[in-house]
Amino acid sequence: MTLKLVCLSCGQGNRVPETRREAGPKCGSCGTPLLSAAPVEVTLPILQKAIRIDTLLLVVDFWAEWCGPCRMMAPAFAGAAKTLGSRARFAKLDTQAHPEAGAIYGIRGIPLMIAFRNGGEVRRQVGALPQDAIVEWASGLADAHPADRA
Repeated sequence: MTLKLVCLSCGQGNRVPETRREAGPKCGSCGTPLLSAAPVEVTLPILQKAIRIDTLLLVVDFWAEWCGPCRMMAPAFAGAAKTLGSRARFAKLDTQAHPEAGAIYGIRGIPLMIAFRNGGEVRRQVGALPQDAIVEWASGLADAHPADRA
C-alpha cells in the first residue's frame, strides 16, 4: 500500500510506500520530513490540499494566540503528536491568521480538533483535552484502515 501525503511545509504531494513510513520519509520537493514528531503550523491552502489528498489520519488543532485554553492545550497536543508518531500527522491552524477557516470548517469555538482522512472529516472535539485524552481520541482513528472513514 502507498500513503499519499502532502508536505505541510511546501504543499507538494508525495507518495510513500507503507513499508517506508517508519524510515522518516521526506518531501521529494523541499526535503522536509513528512511525518514529524511535533505538530506543524500550516496555512489554510496547504491544509485544504492535505485534507483532500492525505490517506494518513491528519489531526488539526484550530487555535488562536488570544485563547487561554488553546495555549493550555498546546503542550498536550504536542505530546500526543510525539506519542502517536508515524500513526498520524498533527497540524495547527491559527484561526486569527486564517479567519475564513471558521466558515469553511464550521468552527463555533476553540480549541477545536478535527481529524481528517481521505478527503473528509472523521471526527471533531471542541474544548481543551489533556494529552492522554487526545491520544485516546486519535488512536482508534489512526489505527483504522486508511480507506475507512470512522
